[in-house]
Amino acid sequence: MSSWKKASKINQKRHRERHQPESRVHLGLLEKKKDYKKRADDYNKKQALLKKLKIKAQNKSPDEFYFHMINSKTVDGVHMEKGGDKHTPEQLKLMESKDLNYVSFRKTIESKKIDRMQSRLHLIDETNTIKNTHTFFVENEDEVKNFDLAKRLDTHPELIPRRTNRLTTSELQNLDLPSVSETTSAKLERQRQQAYNQLLKRIRREKQLSIVQNKLQTNKLLKARHGVKPVKIKHATKSAPAVYQWPYIRKR
Repeated sequence: MSSWKKASKINQKRHRERHQPESRVHLGLLEKKKDYKKRADDYNKKQALLKKLKIKAQNKSPDEFYFHMINSKTVDGVHMEKGGDKHTPEQLKLMESKDLNYVSFRKTIESKKIDRMQSRLHLIDETNTIKNTHTFFVENEDEVKNFDLAKRLDTHPELIPRRTNRLTTSELQNLDLPSVSETTSAKLERQRQQAYNQLLKRIRREKQLSIVQNKLQTNKLLKARHGVKPVKIKHATKSAPAVYQWPYIRKR
């Protein structure tokens, strides 16, 4: 060790914990940090042991009774809290950890992302799943028997099921399409499907955030109105908050 380091060690200020003031000597020694650390570790150790012993006693004694037994039940072998079916586990976790402002912020972000994805995807393929009810009129029964839908629509027979981007025969002749291999086509189809799945997940996420936002807003109103007890009209469900009715108070 160099002489400079030795000098800095010697001149370094030593931090000591203060002693018990003279006016409080009758209360005993002032607890130091090391004393608190020992006491805290001992307390946590005893609490953990008591918790283990309590669980062991509950599982061992068939005559053990505590009020949580009548406030819970077992459904299909799964332990559930009574009244806990008002919210899904995801909603409860979100309500306990995040406040109303954060939920509103996340909902706004999800809504903007959904709008951008919908403007890019346009949900074109959904229109092709709708049943077509278009009616064609003909002059006689011979035209009914010899009716050619592709000729009537002036398009290729393979494009008949499409309700969008159905090109005519003349447009197909003037169309210059690049050659696309089956591998590339399958890859594009897979990417398109992934985009739709992601959009669906975001729509579900936004719906859950909207439900949690409404429930948090209801709880905020219940806590804000002091002295006025509302009447509950409808209990809370997994998809909607509880409905309350406040008495009408005339303002001066």
